[in-house]
Amino acid sequence: MLRIIDRYIIGKFLATFFLTITLLLSIAVVFDISEKIDNFVTKGASANEIIFDYYLNFVMYYGNLFSAMIVFIATIFFTSRMTANTEIVAILTGGVSFRRMMWPYFVAATILAGISWGLGNYVIPKTNVTRLNFEHTYIKHGQQDRFKDIHRQIKPGHIVYFENYNTERNSGYHFTYEVFENHAMKSKLKADFIKLDTVKNTWTLDNYVIRVIDSTGKEHLTSGRQMDTVFDFKADEIVPRLFTVEMMNTPELNEFIEKERIRGSENLNFYLIEKYRRLSWPVATYILVLIGVSLCSKKTRGGLGLNIAFGLAICVAYIFFMQISTTFATLGNFSPLLAVWIPNIVFSIIALYMYYIAPK
Repeated sequence: MLRIIDRYIIGKFLATFFLTITLLLSIAVVFDISEKIDNFVTKGASANEIIFDYYLNFVMYYGNLFSAMIVFIATIFFTSRMTANTEIVAILTGGVSFRRMMWPYFVAATILAGISWGLGNYVIPKTNVTRLNFEHTYIKHGQQDRFKDIHRQIKPGHIVYFENYNTERNSGYHFTYEVFENHAMKSKLKADFIKLDTVKNTWTLDNYVIRVIDSTGKEHLTSGRQMDTVFDFKADEIVPRLFTVEMMNTPELNEFIEKERIRGSENLNFYLIEKYRRLSWPVATYILVLIGVSLCSKKTRGGLGLNIAFGLAICVAYIFFMQISTTFATLGNFSPLLAVWIPNIVFSIIALYMYYIAPK
């Protein structure tokens, strides 16, 4: 059974969290509107699309993305108020240990972390489809449609290459399709230009040359002006956009990562980071709550303002640490799993130290 003090702390925790997230996201929406209003007007976005397709999903995405940080700020705010009103002192002098006082904090943190995990793994990937399609149509239209030097392993031993590829037009220049068996080339198809016919779902090749090597090692060449054919890959598999992983729930993402691993995707680390973040952020909720309570359970001369300043500094340090580690993973050979979890490991040590020195 929950004690009165437990219900009091959980209620204050949740109420402060939802108030804080509402205020912060309202400010974020106002700034975002002021930045993008010209795009909405010039490209003809309707009010219904702006509100329900974009900003409703915008609030869900960014609210969940920064939920651990907002939990931390909420913890600092209401714990500092309790400390200033000597409520923390009264709880501790009443025979409740500091460890026992932490229990309702972690109950509330578990509720919020559970919601965040469910949203991040299953709900938000689906709402991202609408939000990102809106962004591509009205905000980022025409950006990142052209790609160069694309190498893809479609399936084991089957390699495709595009010197240039346009995702908007589904066409490319200087295309090759190579087939290998036992590390030896069996065939190679080259074409100066390739384009997908979306109606027939066939590819048209211009100025093609087919080179086939038989079992005796003899080469056979075939060439022509134009040819229609089909391949074992889809147009959206040639250049998966980095934001496509944000549209996949976790089971879909796991399946996609395995396919990309087989194909030798150069963006594999981006996809792995997205996968690992979906668990690391909810876990960060517990770490930051422990830091927040340990930091604010003692009266300080600066009071609430000083505690919030320390809290914001810790938030900035956490985000900076995460950004640095993930940059090493995406641009170097650093493990994506380690990159995502290093900030949690480091701040767990900080949290345990602050808990150790907190007044008991």
